[in-house]
Amino acid sequence: MSSENKYRQLDEAKIFDTLDRLRGRISERFPDSGLSRVAAELLAVLHETAALVGYLERPHWPIRIAVSVTIGLIVLVLFAVAASLRVSATINGLGEFLQAIEAATNELLILGGALLFLVTLETRLKRRTALAALHQLRSFSHIVDLHQLTKDPERVTSSEPDTASSPDRTLTPAELGRYLDYCSELLSIISKIAALHVHKFNDPVALAAVGEIEGLTTGLSNKIWQKITLLDRLAESVRR
Repeated sequence: MSSENKYRQLDEAKIFDTLDRLRGRISERFPDSGLSRVAAELLAVLHETAALVGYLERPHWPIRIAVSVTIGLIVLVLFAVAASLRVSATINGLGEFLQAIEAATNELLILGGALLFLVTLETRLKRRTALAALHQLRSFSHIVDLHQLTKDPERVTSSEPDTASSPDRTLTPAELGRYLDYCSELLSIISKIAALHVHKFNDPVALAAVGEIEGLTTGLSNKIWQKITLLDRLAESVRR
């Protein structure tokens, strides 16, 4: 990537390096944790995304050739049919004229629909593949949210006894803050991986799906930062 545009588009290698370092930080601070396994799995998804982005960017020549040949055959058949028809020189009455116009319009609509189906075939196939991958990233966002769901800052300083079903409180305030921060970083990287899918695939449906994921990860991250802010306030009150 040239120095002129390296700051104008997403770089898969930079995202990979960032995620790999984040995975290392999580596994070093929280070894054998579920969050570290999520980060490792997300790395595998990023590898798959790199291959998928290449597929979305490249022309699918077998489909394009097949569609071009099919359209050419349709045009040849239309010319052959038109040449073999004997059109009456006169039309008897307004009713017959309207029937002819209606029949021609219906045939043109059917032909136009068939041509539109063929022309957009490649885009629709790529869109289906992209949406399936984006759905997986949406699931990852919810998985990260589940990992931070029981990480309640108030429980760190609360003296209320646990019940049999209470989650384990094994993290110190500093560890809890770091854990929540890692969750927020993972959500941010998920949104960047989603954006890679439409980096050079300008499909409105895929763009809308990416926008939904970005909105989801932003909302979840804001919820996490509310917890971090509360944790900082509790820590400050304890120091006083």
